[in-house]
Amino acid sequence: MAQDPSAAARAGMGVVTGRGPGPDSGTGTDAPSGSGGGAWAPRLRPHLPYAAFGLLALLVMLPFCVELPWAGDQGLHAAVVERLRHDLADPGNPLVAEDTPSPYYSPWMLLLGAVARLTGWDTFTVLSLAAVAATAALVTGVHRFVRTLTARPWAPVLALPAVVLLWGWELFAWSGWISFTSLTLTVAYPSTFALGLTLHLWAWLRREGDAGWRFAPCVLLGLLAGVVVLVHQFTGAVALVGAAAVAVCAPATRSPRAVRNLAAGAAALAVLLVLWPYYDVWRLAGAEGDLTAIHRNLYRDLPARNGLALLALPALAARARHTRGLDPLVLVFAVCGALFAAGGLLGHWSWGRVWPGVMLAAQLALAVELASMRPGALRRAAGAATAAALAVGAWTQAGAAVFVLPQARHAADRLGVQQVPLFGDYRWITPYLRYGDVVLTEDYHALRIAPAYGATTVAPAYPDFFLPDERQRWKDTADFFARGTTAAREREILIRRHVRWIVTSSSEAPVPKGRVFTTVATGPQGERLVRVDLRALRAGEH
Repeated sequence: MAQDPSAAARAGMGVVTGRGPGPDSGTGTDAPSGSGGGAWAPRLRPHLPYAAFGLLALLVMLPFCVELPWAGDQGLHAAVVERLRHDLADPGNPLVAEDTPSPYYSPWMLLLGAVARLTGWDTFTVLSLAAVAATAALVTGVHRFVRTLTARPWAPVLALPAVVLLWGWELFAWSGWISFTSLTLTVAYPSTFALGLTLHLWAWLRREGDAGWRFAPCVLLGLLAGVVVLVHQFTGAVALVGAAAVAVCAPATRSPRAVRNLAAGAAALAVLLVLWPYYDVWRLAGAEGDLTAIHRNLYRDLPARNGLALLALPALAARARHTRGLDPLVLVFAVCGALFAAGGLLGHWSWGRVWPGVMLAAQLALAVELASMRPGALRRAAGAATAAALAVGAWTQAGAAVFVLPQARHAADRLGVQQVPLFGDYRWITPYLRYGDVVLTEDYHALRIAPAYGATTVAPAYPDFFLPDERQRWKDTADFFARGTTAAREREILIRRHVRWIVTSSSEAPVPKGRVFTTVATGPQGERLVRVDLRALRAGEH
């Protein structure tokens, strides 16, 4: 597999006018603007294949942006927008009725909250727009970054299906993962937008490296890297690994000027993180707590979830051989892979969140190297193997589309296509709840969805490092629903937590008894919404 060694190709530019077709020069038509030839076609033609393919990708993702699924963390991010809609300066905790910092208040979510506040659009409309923006950032980011790695116009076209389909033969979705299955569920999440920004950051860094690391762009790049870290901290870790890899691989980095200006960029990044007013990034970086247990699942069934990407190992080996290891994709793969392995060995399971960096580096390397291979039997064999792997990935993940195509559900069941389980819709509680009402529940779905409609819960659905009484909140919740809890203890919990509503998990769950409790609605799965008369409860009634 051949790699384009020219600085022009590394900068996303084409071959110099007059140079004949070479190993990675395509047809000789991908000359940069201003390099001679002056016709429109040489400047536009390399982008046309990807423009059409990228537009197709946007159209494929559009139904998932409009019909956001109730799964995973969707309710959490809706709750963040809902809090910011009501108070941009001091939104408080997004899940519980406490005035605490939260890492979910990032520059991106602040923008979405401001849009919701200024336009009056509902939270889910704003999240749908965020999903479209994130998809556009990801699609354009793939193109911009891959074009800095090779002048071959078909490399970005190969890269896009590779990053979403070359995963495994078992469905798996997680925030920050970019398989098609994960994207259909997380397209509105900050992690997807952060990944798109990451690719644009790396592309800009590659171009600036070729320009000699000027002062002002380096500062702006540092600020952009800081924004990525604030938008999604785990994707930010991958972004910083990639940024360091790009800087190490750029020849101009060895000059004193480059060191000075890159240090200025790093200082700008640090200052932004220090000055961000919504949470303390440095305190968060040193905390793991319950996050460790949650992330242990990332280390399970790795071959089944990621095995198709093994096809990219020869491409990475070829790039390492041609560059003696000084290749950004090789370095990102190696460093993120080492961090992932160290997390598994040391029990720091949250370090597993760097895994998307491993996969992204491998998938992009395969696309670039395959597009750069000389015609012949080896390229035909590699192309056939890649096409087969993409077909397996597409078949495996086809079931992710079922929730926007209900009519296909029976066919999917009949064919045994894997599908993603979704939450039920909790819209049935909205006629009764007001913004800020406290809900007491231990129901898995209610904990994750009720805050999306403006309510708060006694216990947070997710580990919260900044919430000092998190464990007590979970104890209060468990005590209230436990059999044998005294009426006095129940009353104390309800009054202290200002509970106005109770959601029981099913029709079999016991409903609180007494004059202060009134069942007002029943959900589709037998859940019950019970009103609590706090005034009567405080007066001593039960």
